[in-house]
Amino acid sequence: MPRHVAIIMDGNGRWAKHRFLPRVAGHRKGVEAVRNVVQGCAERGVEALTLFAFSSENWRRPAEEVSLLMQLFVSALQQEVDRLHQNGIRFRVIGDLSRFDPQLVELIANAQQLTAGNPGLTLTVAANYGGRWDIMRAVNRLRAEQGAGSAPWTEAQLQPHLALGDLPEPDLFIRTGGEQRVSNFLLWQLAYTELYFTDTLWPDFDAQALDLAIASYRQRERRFGRTSEQVAGSRTVHG
Repeated sequence: MPRHVAIIMDGNGRWAKHRFLPRVAGHRKGVEAVRNVVQGCAERGVEALTLFAFSSENWRRPAEEVSLLMQLFVSALQQEVDRLHQNGIRFRVIGDLSRFDPQLVELIANAQQLTAGNPGLTLTVAANYGGRWDIMRAVNRLRAEQGAGSAPWTEAQLQPHLALGDLPEPDLFIRTGGEQRVSNFLLWQLAYTELYFTDTLWPDFDAQALDLAIASYRQRERRFGRTSEQVAGSRTVHG
């Protein structure tokens, strides 16, 4: 079972279009899929789930759609946080929150504070997030901490300054909607992650679809630069 699953939730707009509905209907249906996948991961013993909800590039979308997405984010927080807390789920948001409305920022802060001590699944939502932004922010934080004259720095020094520096790197990356790219998501953290792409649109992604992704992951041999023989030998030693 993967410890950490990261997902790009793609296809809400196309789901709505296929049904002759406005795009926001697809986003609303996508919130239901989030609820189901969070529950599915918690039930399967996944330790961390990171969802790409809104990229730094998504501001380029029509202003009306962006506004509706922000409203949906607010309503989802208002409706779901107590349920997450009751189920022992730790919630947090990564990304540049400076462009968000103060009400949304306050809701995020309150949700993070309420659930901070929960022992269950860590649910991270990436909002106004970009992988390059994450790396540059980490570099700048390390530079501020160590001083420019202390370079060159190591990966181990940079790691704690990344947005997910306290979590294991994702074991399984899932992208729904048929596109096959990582789209500036967790660029550093996905270096050795197993990638899984599905044509299923996000609103249709359910527990069965999650199981298919996990089954694909479990069939793969994760070598991390080693040979198959070395991996087999390591299993024998630790077994």
